[in-house]
Amino acid sequence: MTQLAIDLPYRPALGRADFLVSDCNAAALGWIERWPDWPAPALVLYGPEGCGKSHLAYLWCERAGARLVSGRELTEWQSASVSPGIAIDDADRASEIALLHLFNSCAEAGAGLLVVARSAPAAWSIALPDLASRLRAAPAVGIAPPDDPLIAAVLVKHFADRQLRVAPAVIAYLVRRMERSFAAAAALAARLDRLALAEGRSIGLALARRALAEYGT
Repeated sequence: MTQLAIDLPYRPALGRADFLVSDCNAAALGWIERWPDWPAPALVLYGPEGCGKSHLAYLWCERAGARLVSGRELTEWQSASVSPGIAIDDADRASEIALLHLFNSCAEAGAGLLVVARSAPAAWSIALPDLASRLRAAPAVGIAPPDDPLIAAVLVKHFADRQLRVAPAVIAYLVRRMERSFAAAAALAARLDRLALAEGRSIGLALARRALAEYGT
């Protein structure tokens, strides 16, 4: 009998011990843990979807006593209270005027600023020259595509966040056949969670084959 799969909320683990370190993200983590010893008040952190940027932003906010704001929700009035620091997630989707005001407010208050985006500022289409110059002046660190060991560890973490235990043989099977991206790992874990719930069975090779086939891999 097929069960109704319900999307239940789950809370990803965001502690320092939960951040999986590999060659692709070690430099980015190093910059976060280097705070407040940055060469400039602001840092740009960029990388593909699902690579752990938001996790690092959360760790920096805890370290700096800062708050985290979505770029889509950033408004000029939020620049009024920036101390001791602020992190902007999806900053490349923020209003340019609001982001420029934020840079200026952080500079005036001596507050830290973490700018989190999908790509390096050089790839943005920026209309405001003052904002472009401030972004270029800030150090930038990227997260590179993951290697196989990290993809495997990311899958394990996604399953653990959903309170699922998956055998190492199934993880290895998925890693050999899936798209090598953080976003694909998150999507695959979510799909397998739904399949397992709907069918009332554990995640084994049969479900893994089905989930991969649905994504055309």
